[in-house]
Amino acid sequence: MADTAADGDQRIHVGETADGDRLEFPIVEMLTGRGFVTGKSGSGKSNTTSVVVEELLEAGYPVLIVDTDGEYYGLKEEYELLHAGADEECDIQVSVEHAEKLAHLALEENVPIILDVSGYLDDEEADDLLRETVRHLFAKEKKLKKPFLLVVEECHEYIPEGGGVGETGNLLIKVGKRGRKHGLGVVGISQRPADVKKDFITQANWLVWHRLTWENDTKVVGRIVGSDYADDVMDLGDGEAFIQTDWSDDMVKRVQFKRKRTFDAGATPGLDDFERPDLKSVSGSLMEDLGEITDRKEQEQNRIEELESKLENREERIAELESELETARDVSAAARKMANALAHGDGSPPESYQATLQTKNEHIDRLEERIDELEAKVESGVAADESASEDDGDAPEERSDADADTEPAVGSGDEPRDALVDAVQDRLRRRGERSKLQDASDDADATPDDPAGPAAETVVDLLQAPPVVTRVNAARRDSKCNDDAAWRVVSELATNPGASAHDLAAAAGIDVEPVHTLLRELRTRDLVARDDRTYAFNADRMRTLVEHDDPSKPRTELRDQWEP
Repeated sequence: MADTAADGDQRIHVGETADGDRLEFPIVEMLTGRGFVTGKSGSGKSNTTSVVVEELLEAGYPVLIVDTDGEYYGLKEEYELLHAGADEECDIQVSVEHAEKLAHLALEENVPIILDVSGYLDDEEADDLLRETVRHLFAKEKKLKKPFLLVVEECHEYIPEGGGVGETGNLLIKVGKRGRKHGLGVVGISQRPADVKKDFITQANWLVWHRLTWENDTKVVGRIVGSDYADDVMDLGDGEAFIQTDWSDDMVKRVQFKRKRTFDAGATPGLDDFERPDLKSVSGSLMEDLGEITDRKEQEQNRIEELESKLENREERIAELESELETARDVSAAARKMANALAHGDGSPPESYQATLQTKNEHIDRLEERIDELEAKVESGVAADESASEDDGDAPEERSDADADTEPAVGSGDEPRDALVDAVQDRLRRRGERSKLQDASDDADATPDDPAGPAAETVVDLLQAPPVVTRVNAARRDSKCNDDAAWRVVSELATNPGASAHDLAAAAGIDVEPVHTLLRELRTRDLVARDDRTYAFNADRMRTLVEHDDPSKPRTELRDQWEP
């Protein structure tokens, strides 16, 4: 309990001196000062800290305890504290988003808090939570100037002597140096004083030295307390300690701290039956306030996941459009090369070639228009991606029959499906146009014996279909023919089936060796057939490629479903 001394200062009773006198600490010095409590495991350092906290709580003063081992929740046996951490045993699970609210509750609502960081699997998460909570405590104390004590267990983890001090450790050192003028006190607890940064220890205005046995630790006692105490500290009993305080005339006192009243959650488990006492719970309204932060965090996380999913879908759609754009460019280039080869080949082509060239030029124009469309869709896809956070994710309206042939806006719910449908329908429409042109050519120009009749025109047309172009380009890359020479050979073979390798080389104006390599690669891809020493395109195989395309692409999977 708190006592009132002759000078009017409130004091708390924490133990007895070696002479049997009451050991009392002034409350203001406890709340606003800098303390350090040390001792090996089992020597009584955590008991001493709990006694100080119990007496402060009894006097009506809140504290915030940073519990690294989950051993302070026993205080809830007699006092209403908020036990916040990561475990289900805590009153509430908290993260860095709760830091400001925790500081508000502690300083402005006078709620004692146990910040239990022992249950966090991610050390960085626990470190962030502690750092932000202390940051908000320090900021609020600048305005409130309210006496308040921050207790930090295992302080050597944050302010180590040998290793680098992180952002959290620097903040604790800052509180130790400047917190007193604002009313914010701090006490650090550690079982290894040799591992704690000496700047923190030497700034303390009250120190408690329980039993220490390691030589490195007793050397610290010798340097700070005196060499006479370096040996004596090894012989202290449980709960005994040497204390140094700025408010006492005695430099060093040997004292015995009293036992804590509340449940000892940090006691070493034994063979006796363990029975956890009933613990006090915090108010429901307080839990609701903290629960709202948790709910809001979950909602924000769900929203982030939703936006990430939409972003991923848009990136996939952009990649698909870019792939289709690249294919359209390849087909356009192939059509242009085919048309040039037909227009500038050796000899005089039959009159039906004029119709073929007209068809090819129209095809090229359509492909270049398609390229413009795809480039616009890629750009609009990027724009839609930048505005993804404004998309509420509502279900898109069903499309009417009148809208079946229109391009969907990038970012709509059915965008990938509608775009693929349009792509399929566009391809079928182009095939229909080619078929009509072929039929017209058959009726006007073709005869069964005309080598440049319908069969030749069909091969020329098929050579500009994307799956065929892809394979021709692959054959060209694996051969010894350059791009222009390869397409001259392909054009000559398309219009003069049954030509030999020497005939093709002469028509293309190149050596026969690269022609042989190109023909071999075309045969490997099943595009060209060989009869004796002559070659011809395999039109049936080419039609099969065009009709079935690549089964791994989504647009071909939808072909049968959406084909008129």
